[in-house]
Amino acid sequence: MNDIKLKRINSEIQKCISQIIFEEARDSILKDITITYCDTTNDLSFCKVYFTSLIEKDHKEFEKELNDDTAKFLRVKLADAIDLRNIPELIFKYDESIEYGNNIERIIASLHEENK
Repeated sequence: MNDIKLKRINSEIQKCISQIIFEEARDSILKDITITYCDTTNDLSFCKVYFTSLIEKDHKEFEKELNDDTAKFLRVKLADAIDLRNIPELIFKYDESIEYGNNIERIIASLHEENK
C-alpha cells in the first residue's frame, strides 16, 4: 500500500481512538492512557497502538489488560467512526520512547555535571 495513504490511515486511527477514549470510555484504565502512535500493516489486518500512561504500573500487565479487555470495544467503536473496508485488529504496546529519551537526558546532564 502507498506509504502516504498508510500514514493518513494511521493518523486517522490515532485521532479516532483518542476521541473515543475521551468521549465514550468509562473504564479508568482507558481514561489514564495517551495514544502516541499507530502502526498499521500494509494489508490493514493489524494495528499496533502505542500508548503512555502516568500510572505507575507494570507495562506488561497494562498491555495485557488493554489487549484482553478493551481492544474489541475500541475496534467496534472505531468501525463506526472511520470509513475503512477492513478495520484492523488493535494490539496495544507501551511506548518506551519517552522513558528512553528521559534516560538519555539524565546521562547527558550527569556528563555535564562531571565536566564542571
